Parts: sequence; C-alpha cells; structure tokens
Amino acid sequence: MRVILSVEALEPRLSGIGRYSWELAERLPLIEDVESVRFYRNGQWITDPGLLLTDGRQPLWGNKPLRWLRKRNQWAVRLKQAATMRSHLFHGPNYFLPPAGEGGVITVHDLSVFRYAETHPAERLAQFERYFRPSVDRAAHIITDSETTRQEVADFLGFDLARITAVPLAASPVFQPRGADATAAALARYDLTPQGYALCVSTVEPRKRITQLLHAWRSLPAAVRSRWPLMVTGGSGWLSDAVRDLMEKGAGEGWVRYLGFVPEEDLPLLYAGASLFVYPSVYEGFGLPPVEAMASGVPVVVSNASCLPEVTDGAAMLVEPEDISGFSRALERALEDESWRRQAIAKGLEVAGRYSWDRCARETVEIYRRLR
Repeated sequence: MRVILSVEALEPRLSGIGRYSWELAERLPLIEDVESVRFYRNGQWITDPGLLLTDGRQPLWGNKPLRWLRKRNQWAVRLKQAATMRSHLFHGPNYFLPPAGEGGVITVHDLSVFRYAETHPAERLAQFERYFRPSVDRAAHIITDSETTRQEVADFLGFDLARITAVPLAASPVFQPRGADATAAALARYDLTPQGYALCVSTVEPRKRITQLLHAWRSLPAAVRSRWPLMVTGGSGWLSDAVRDLMEKGAGEGWVRYLGFVPEEDLPLLYAGASLFVYPSVYEGFGLPPVEAMASGVPVVVSNASCLPEVTDGAAMLVEPEDISGFSRALERALEDESWRRQAIAKGLEVAGRYSWDRCARETVEIYRRLR
C-alpha cells in the first residue's frame, strides 16, 4: 500500500492538527503493509517533514515547488505528479483533499468553522466555503477524532455513518506524572512551584470560554486564589482582546498570569507540576489538553459539552461554564477535596492510558486497507 500524507499543518508551533499530522508522519512508514509514504504540501513534495518544524532558516532539501520550475518542464512534472497521486491513497489530515486525491481520506476534526463561524477569521471561512464540500465529495472515507464528532459530521453532511470512522487521538509519552524534584527547576523559570498553581492550556478565543473561567476564578475565596493562581498558556485566537484585558486586570490582582506559548520541552513539566487542569471549552473535536493533563497525573475539570465527557470518560469533573457561581464552587472543590483528587488522578491515568498515537496510526491504516 502506497500513501500520500498532506502535511500543510506542520510548523514550528504545532497546533492540535499539526501534532496529529506529525504523529502520523512518524508512524505510518513503520506499519506493516505500508510500502511507502510520500509527503505533500500545497503543490509540492516534501522529502523531510521534520524540517517543517524548524524555524524556517533550514532549506527543505529537494522540496521544490512546481512554480519554481521552468515553464517547459511544468507540464511534464504535473503529469508525473498526477500519476503518482493516482497510484497512492491520499490522506488529508486537515479537512481538505486536492482534486488529484479523489477516492482518498480526509480527517474532519470538528465543525467549529460552521458552528462558531464568528470565532474564525474571514480568510478561513472563505477557504472552507470554497474547498470543504468538494473535498468531502471526493473523499471515499472520513475520519473524526471522537464518536461525538462522528455523529455530528454525519448529521451535518447527511452521510451514512458507515462512511465515517472515529479514531481517537492521544497524549505523547512525554506527558507523564513527575515529582517535584523533576519539575522544580523548569517551573522556577516561570516563577512557579510544584502544586502551587492551576493550569489552562488553550487558544484564547470565545468558544474556549476563557472569559467564564476568569470570572469563576475571580469568584474563588481570596485564600484559594492566592494559594493556586491560574496560569493560562496558548496562542491568542480570534476575538481575544477582551479576554486579554480581563487577564491583565487579574494579573494585577495576582490571581492569574498569561504565559503565552511555552517551549515544547517545558509544556510536559508545566502540566505535571499543576495542582489542577481546567478546560472550559464548549466545543471540541477531541480535546487533547485534558488527555495530556490526565496522562500527567493531574486532576481535570472540563465543560459538560461536546465530546469532552466522552473523551474524559468519567475521570474529569464536569461543569457548566456559563454558570459562573456553580463553576467557581466546582473549582474550589477540585482544588481542596483530597478524596476526589485522588480518585480523579487514578481514573485519569487509566483513561489516558487507553489512548496512544500507535493505536491512532494503526486504526488509520486499517481504514486505508478497507479502501484498497
């Protein structure tokens, strides 16, 4: 079996889709029956997808876009490219299939661009308006990250569920429980101490409900806020100015800090050193951060919404983020109720252990096999 994997989501700061693409890129070539894997990005072949994760100063040896070729060679190269496409199964892990990928696979991670269009920039909406439905129509099969999303995509597209398969994502093995001696040095660089803070890893945008989290945290008793200030890390998304203003006010009062992006090597230590992980998003296709937190041995609080109850499977405390007072009471319990915390840690490790990137790659290849 010969496979083409699209890798346009790979970049130095990996998003969730970028992480998914990278884990597949590393594992697909190692699976039995996969004869070869080629990597494709916006009209060019990528010989080493790992170079896409660098800072951009390293050359992508051999990765020459078609537009760089002299005109007299372009037609011949395009014909050769089309022949290669026809002889391989094409997988678009980021929603889209090019015309030459007819009969391939796409992964639809969620439908937020349709459900929460106001949280996406205009250029992304235009891209989906133009290319999503043609990609869906030319795909032989669709992958989703959760059963919740599988049902939602089937309803939205009017497709038979047999044409859609849920393949769960996973936390990397670097997310694991660590003692204070293993985390203290890294946390000190952020002026943090082990078990002395709570954590939220999320893009700062409306559907993530960071505003509601901040209001709930501000409603905690002063002693609780002081003992466990909230750390927020992640990119600034669409319509995030109001959230940032609220965080700046909270930072001035000492109960919240926005860390922005942290280096990838520090993130597992930041998870493992947290006393609590909170993820109030009301819409996800899978929700990697709560799984990473559970794998790190940290109690987790998530929204009772979308796929999060499915993915955390009884390990997390479920909250209604729009109910600020109820949300705040739940946070106080999650920080102070030692009996619940012990149970949440044990159950979280069990649930996170069911997921693995090896499993994700194997189940993905099984879908390929059914199409060949």
